Formats: sequence, C-alpha cells, structure tokens
Amino acid sequence: ALVALADLAISDTSPAAETAITILLAVVIGTVTFSGSFVAFAKLKGLMPGRPIVYSFTHWLNGALAAAAIGIGAWGIAAGNDTLFWVAAGIAAVLGILAVIPIGGADMPVVISLLNSMSGVAASTAGFVIDNSALIIGGALVGAAGLILTVQMAEAMNRTIANVLFSGFGGTTDAAEIGEKPVNRATPDDVAIALGYAETAVIVPGYGLAVAQAQHVVRKLGDELERRGVKVTYAIHPVAGRMPGHMNVLLAEADVPYDQLADLDQSNPLFPQTDVVLIIGANDVVNPSARDDAGSAIYGMPILEVDRARTVIVVKRSLSPGFAGIDNPLFYNEHTLMLFADGKKAVESVLTALDDL
Repeated sequence: ALVALADLAISDTSPAAETAITILLAVVIGTVTFSGSFVAFAKLKGLMPGRPIVYSFTHWLNGALAAAAIGIGAWGIAAGNDTLFWVAAGIAAVLGILAVIPIGGADMPVVISLLNSMSGVAASTAGFVIDNSALIIGGALVGAAGLILTVQMAEAMNRTIANVLFSGFGGTTDAAEIGEKPVNRATPDDVAIALGYAETAVIVPGYGLAVAQAQHVVRKLGDELERRGVKVTYAIHPVAGRMPGHMNVLLAEADVPYDQLADLDQSNPLFPQTDVVLIIGANDVVNPSARDDAGSAIYGMPILEVDRARTVIVVKRSLSPGFAGIDNPLFYNEHTLMLFADGKKAVESVLTALDDL
C-alpha cells in the first residue's frame, strides 16, 4: 500500500487508468492487511479480548466499507484526484480492524495465514505499479502459498474460510458452571510416578507451552523419560498454538528429534495403546466434544483423541475454556489428572520429582 501511494505521490502526472486501478487494489488490500494484522497481534498478546467482538450489522457494515473504499478509489481514478486514494486507504484501514475483531482467538491461526496471503497479493500488485518483476513474482508466490496453507488449516478444523471469517465463532462458558464440576487434582510427584513407570508416553504441546516458553524443559523431560526406557512421542495438532506450525517451530527450537513428532493422523492410532498422555497448555484441540457432542460449536473438528489413553495428565493454569470459549469434558474424566500450574514450572517440578524416584 505504501509503495503504491508513494508512487502516486511522486508522480507529476495522473496515472493511466490501468495503473490507477492497480494502485487502488494495492492500497485497499495492503491497508486491510496491515490494520487487520494489528488486531490479530493484539488478540494473541492479550491486549484485547480473544473472544469474538460482534456488533450489530457486522457484515453489512463491513460490506459497506469495502464498497465505499473501492467506490471512492474508483471516483479518484475517474476524477484524477489523488486525495481520494488516501480517503480510500483510511476506509480500508477501518475495514481491516472491523473485519478481524469479530473473529475469535481460536481461529487466529487461519486468519494469520490468510493475512499473510493477502500481504503477498498486495506486494504483487505493488510490483505492477512500479514495474518490478521480482516483487510481482515474490508476492504471487507468498499469496499462493498463504492461500493454500489457509485452506489446509481451515480443513484441519473442519471449517470453511467463509465460516472462519463470518461466523463469530467462540463464545464464553459460565464460570459458575465450570467451578461446580469436580476434577482429579495431581501433584508433581503424582505426575512423576505416572510417567516414570509408564512404558509409553505421548506429550501434547499447546499454546500454554508457548506462553510459558517451556519447550526446552519439555525436551529435557522427554530425554529423561527415554533414558528410563519410556517410549516418548510428541503429538502435534495442525492448529495448536496461535499461528501456522507454531508447535513444530517451538519443538524444533528445542531440538526435539523429528522422528519423535507425530501429526494428527499418526497420533490418534497411538492413544489406545498409550499409558500416559501429558498435555501442556492444549485445550480445544483435545476437546472430545468435537467428536461426541453434536450440539457443540466445534463438533466435527478433528482432534487429538487423548481421552482414549489409559491416563491423561493436563498441565494448565486453571479450568478456564480455550479460545473457542467451550468447556472441556476431558478435564472431568475419571482417568484425567489436572496439574494446575505454569507449564514451565510444572515440568521443572516433575523433573525434580523424577530424580527422587
């Protein structure tokens, strides 16, 4: 957007119609992407609520803003008025904000991937404006790759891109209702005993692991269990975390052996034969409601079926729902143990307890 506007600003003459149209596309797409990315960042950093912020006439207003941005930009082309391009850019910036705030935090990985794709399209159109082949090709590649990844991630959640953008998915769960349900609380010693005497263990990382920066200490735990003869696998859900490939990046940073990583299709057949599953900060991606409750908002979303394991240990700060805003019946299962703590501190405590076994 800035490249296109800068080219427009320094030009001594009004651009040809085809160039002006390209500038308009670059400005609108680029500005929507830019402002929308700020909202996505704010949701992920907790600077604003992760739940959908839905207002009256959401989609009608966004449609009107999109039409206004394009219409005013087209008017600027016809009238040869550069100022109208800046007005169109301002409207597009507002559109980017209002288009992303109704999307819940659970869908942020898909939204980030889509915004990445849009940034590529904006770069490619800017390349046409300044006649730069490298920018055109590079932007097209980024746009195409981002769109493919967006579609794949939406399919991994059993959703469509339209459903992600327009459904306002992710509400709130009654805190009082959650508080009334009993859970099996565990201590680090309990977890150490369960893991230390297991034959097979699967570690499921989630967003809580990323927040706690626990990937390195989790790798140490995995190595210690392997040293004790426990077969360790890391189960990765494709949309775990808050960006595409989030868990893969964190575990690669901790030098977790690639052959210990298992994707969704590889992981689910393992769980019925697994002694202990250790979940660190994951919630929605292990929620059995997606499989069993036809009335659930996430029904049909592929999940890691951890509840089929013999023992499930969940490391979590509290019983609060995930970004989908849905309570997780896994937490109240009779063979689930809940260790309420920060992910990194909890794993460090378990490692200390393992040394005493």
